[in-house]
Amino acid sequence: MIIRETEEAFILIAQHEHARLSGQIAGHLGADLFGDESLREDVLLAVYEHDRSWIRLDDAPIWNDRAESPFSFTDYPLLPKLLCYRVGLDEIERMSAYAALLCSKHFASFQDLRQSKRQACIDFCREEALRQERILNSLSCDEAQAEKHFRLLQLCDDLSLYVCMNEPGADKEHEHPWFRFGFKLSEALGLGDKLMAEGADGERIALTPFPLERACTVSLKYKRVAKELAGRLGIDQAYKESAWLTQEATFAGHS
Repeated sequence: MIIRETEEAFILIAQHEHARLSGQIAGHLGADLFGDESLREDVLLAVYEHDRSWIRLDDAPIWNDRAESPFSFTDYPLLPKLLCYRVGLDEIERMSAYAALLCSKHFASFQDLRQSKRQACIDFCREEALRQERILNSLSCDEAQAEKHFRLLQLCDDLSLYVCMNEPGADKEHEHPWFRFGFKLSEALGLGDKLMAEGADGERIALTPFPLERACTVSLKYKRVAKELAGRLGIDQAYKESAWLTQEATFAGHS
């Protein structure tokens, strides 16, 4: 779950909904970024489904007593998270082996897993390295191209997170600190200067340089859960009783 907090409520965005937003963004990228056109649909599937592992976890939000807020994707307990990572990756592989390769590379790149000395993290990274090797060999993939597609997934993931983690129209001073200095992955994709985003006015987000084929409007569903309701019913029931809302964002060049 991605969470923003206001004085009176928690804004909750399910990870799979965030991934759907990532996929919308990927669908507007220039064709030259995909390289081999025959793999475009598999890459788009990977971007749309990359957080499939979170569907079960986000179905029932749980409360973090220490933070006095629901658990988010940054602090969710490790073991159930790793179990669902595996399940989600297996499901994606049944849809597309190439999409699973990209999603596996994405999860195995998380620094908290790669640098951990916990056996569960070591086992997960080893198992995913074996998955990646198996898929690369079975599909005779171009490793350099797969690496570029993985970076493309991560860039779309970051752009979606920018929408999800910032209040609409937030200026640089009030942006989430992850994004104040741009998106370094844009350089790895050959987009030139580091990509910068800025909340221009309300729903509009200005990107420089502009990596999409044209300006586009994307949307995501979220829930606004009142703190009073969460305190009275518990976070899970309060989430279930809160209405779905829609947020839109328009990506455009810097005017």
